[in-house]
Amino acid sequence: MRIRAETTSPIKKRTSVLCAFCFEDANLAIGLDKLNKKIDQTISQSIKEMNGEKGKISIIHSHKEISSDRILIAGLGKKNKLTSDVIRDVTGIITKKIHELKIKEFSIIVPERIPIESDLVISSIVEGANLSLYEFDLFKKEKSANKEPDLMLLTSDKNAQKIIKNYITISDAVRFTRDVANLPPNECPPAKLGEIAKKIANQNKMKCIVFSKNEIKSKGLGGVVAVGQGSKNEPRFIILEYRNGSKEQKPILLVGKAVTFDTGGISLKPGEKMDEMKFDKCGGCTVLGVMKAISELKLSINVVAIIPSVENMPSGDAFRPGDIIKLFNGKTAEILNTDAEGRLILADGLAYGIKHYQPSSVMDFATLTGACIVALGTNVAGIVSNNTKLASKIKTASAKTSEEVWELPINDDYMDMVKSKVADIKNIGIGRAAGTITAAAFLANSVGNVPWVHFDIAGTAWIQPSTKNKSYNSHGATGFGVRLVVNYLMNQR
Repeated sequence: MRIRAETTSPIKKRTSVLCAFCFEDANLAIGLDKLNKKIDQTISQSIKEMNGEKGKISIIHSHKEISSDRILIAGLGKKNKLTSDVIRDVTGIITKKIHELKIKEFSIIVPERIPIESDLVISSIVEGANLSLYEFDLFKKEKSANKEPDLMLLTSDKNAQKIIKNYITISDAVRFTRDVANLPPNECPPAKLGEIAKKIANQNKMKCIVFSKNEIKSKGLGGVVAVGQGSKNEPRFIILEYRNGSKEQKPILLVGKAVTFDTGGISLKPGEKMDEMKFDKCGGCTVLGVMKAISELKLSINVVAIIPSVENMPSGDAFRPGDIIKLFNGKTAEILNTDAEGRLILADGLAYGIKHYQPSSVMDFATLTGACIVALGTNVAGIVSNNTKLASKIKTASAKTSEEVWELPINDDYMDMVKSKVADIKNIGIGRAAGTITAAAFLANSVGNVPWVHFDIAGTAWIQPSTKNKSYNSHGATGFGVRLVVNYLMNQR
């Protein structure tokens, strides 16, 4: 989507549709007042009828009273409840309506003198517009011929064009993440994910290493070997290195779970909704999207991404409940449930990355536990951390991007719940208690004292029946976490 900034006065702007926001119980649209008596009365009546209700829109024909052909007024709801996500969501509603009407270009008046800083307003408009028109139609014979419209932002902010450029890059990375996450399992085995990683590395001057099955085994990545051994689609261990900071600067490590399809293995899942297990690679896809964004933004930092990728299948070669395997960190793990496989490959990814790259901090991302959905639903991701300062920074970024997180505790009691009687640790806790936290406790055995945040995105990675409707999300993968992590990394220079 093409988006540009312009300082033209709204009354003089030649455009197919001039869009402005308004609040509940207001008489005027923000930034659109004193046009002329006739059109002002029409706008005022329109606002009165819609009452500025959030998401409500009204389109008025100008009848050549002003330079624009039409005026669109969009409600933001109550002023005291305004957030950047309201702007993001309402912008998406506007953009979808423009697209539906097959209008080729439109303009939005960027609201000023509201209780949100200008850069956040502009970035939210860009994200809402660019993400709202996303559609996964790769496998459809008939694709929409309706092109995405061009958008002009009317603003006095001198940094607007730079902000627009940055947030088109970020929202495009979210769209990329959705594209990869939405790929069906027959089109995206672990080897394909490795190819995708190599492609974005070549395009953005990053180093990419992809370990084959034999290399994974020879390097002692026992968790990846075990989970991947039941499938004819061999595992891959993907490493991306982005280095644009000083040589002395320790990298930030990102680790993403990428189970390209999860049957549960021998501990077979129920058949209902098993098709959604193509989304079990979303943690890895999030990491790919982050790496794409930061490399295109050319952030002055060092970041290493590790994506262990497997297909978890039942077969004569599959790992079994009762098996004891040796992880990369040297600890043995008793397997009590083969559907608790993500923590095994993540443990290897975390331990390998920490040993070989000595990172300053670590973040991992995984559609890890159904327990997280039970605890937090499908609109909030769970986080677990061993570092208060790092967790606080993640929450700050979360507030900026409206990708909500909730921190869950971890202590020695939870660590004890994953101790095994026959091995060092076991891959599930005690019954159904604290399932999300015990999964994180398993991972903590590979982290040590390195500042670490674990994201359980099982509820937020794709649209589920209880997911809150937002105009900038569509059916399938959401790309949750990309905007949040990039926001955090943009402030680490």
